[in-house]
Amino acid sequence: MIMKATILIRASIMAVLMFSITAVSAGEDSLNENARRIAQQYLLTDTHIDVPYRLHAGWVDVTESATDGQFDYPRAVQGGLNLPFMSIYTPAEMEAEGGSFELANQLIDTVEAMVGRAPEKFMLVGSVADARQAMQDGKIGLAMGMENGSPIDNKIENVQFFADRGISYITLTHGLSNQLSDSSYDDNHAWDGLSSFGKDVIREMNRVGVMVDISHVSDAAFWQTLEVTEVPVIASHSSARKFTPGFERNMSDEMIVALAKNGGVIQINWGSSFLTEKANAYSTEFWETRKAWAKEHGFDEDSFEVKAYAKEYKEKHPYPYATLAEVADHFDHVIKLTGIDHVGLGSDFDGVGDSLPIGLKDVSQYPNLVAEFLRRGYSEEDIAKILGGNLLRVWGEVEAFAASQG
Repeated sequence: MIMKATILIRASIMAVLMFSITAVSAGEDSLNENARRIAQQYLLTDTHIDVPYRLHAGWVDVTESATDGQFDYPRAVQGGLNLPFMSIYTPAEMEAEGGSFELANQLIDTVEAMVGRAPEKFMLVGSVADARQAMQDGKIGLAMGMENGSPIDNKIENVQFFADRGISYITLTHGLSNQLSDSSYDDNHAWDGLSSFGKDVIREMNRVGVMVDISHVSDAAFWQTLEVTEVPVIASHSSARKFTPGFERNMSDEMIVALAKNGGVIQINWGSSFLTEKANAYSTEFWETRKAWAKEHGFDEDSFEVKAYAKEYKEKHPYPYATLAEVADHFDHVIKLTGIDHVGLGSDFDGVGDSLPIGLKDVSQYPNLVAEFLRRGYSEEDIAKILGGNLLRVWGEVEAFAASQG
């Protein structure tokens, strides 16, 4: 009898466990389905995707399925992406060499060509009204942001020129200090923040309705930008420095709070080295080791030999990818500092190589992040603000100020 009772008790426990597992699985399935619905239903904006420079380096037709990269039309549709900002990126070294203006125009031509090849799929977007119209028409709206102010080429009239070509934000600098601003990546802070011309460019951007992007700038340049601008600014692809101490490319808590007081928004970058201290340290060590090996053996850093060495290094030392939870931690942190109205998506797809987090490897996977927000108790209204509402609010305020200037 005792044995029978024991068997019955064990069977009951197993039944309860199986029921619990089934219930959890059903709950997770329901949550994931809800996440997919939210991603499809609301305007989903990603303010930094490096497709144009990727196509400049090696053309593929992203209006159809592409075998490489992190963006193409079918995957964007699957992920619910409505409004990707195509990055018009010019390398920092080009300012000294010349050619930034020409390259920027070629990359804008590339975006226009994407729309020209598939007007039933894509629409050029240069305003909030355009963005809403594209979504209403069932098209993916291609907005453009200029990453690096070098193409302005020391001519203030080029701000209007690029605005007329469809540029909706300008990242003041990139990896080196330039004509406008010091860079967070450059130890040579030529201007101790912004140059006099850089301040004039910010005022002109305000006047013509181009958003000011403070990703990549030095801390001093950030604070000076807030003193100059008359409208909210954005960080198009930055994350929280709290999780990567000493990494100036990310924003400190004080900067995030000040950005929010300005009315602006930080669009979280989810390259793993932006998200965790472990991945950030790995990236620093990897690039320093690669550079030292190339110098020791007399190879150019872009040579086959150095690339082979880098591949072997990564096989021996696997990259510590961030998790979905660690991505969401950055959103949680910003929201605790500022509230829900000052954070959004700035993935850096096609710009951070193979460092993307587990579960966020390409544009088809935005619903995975939405699901994580749901697990953390975010409301649908709050998620809609993160996905695009916050960015469109800022963009609308910038447009309204420009319109008031006559």
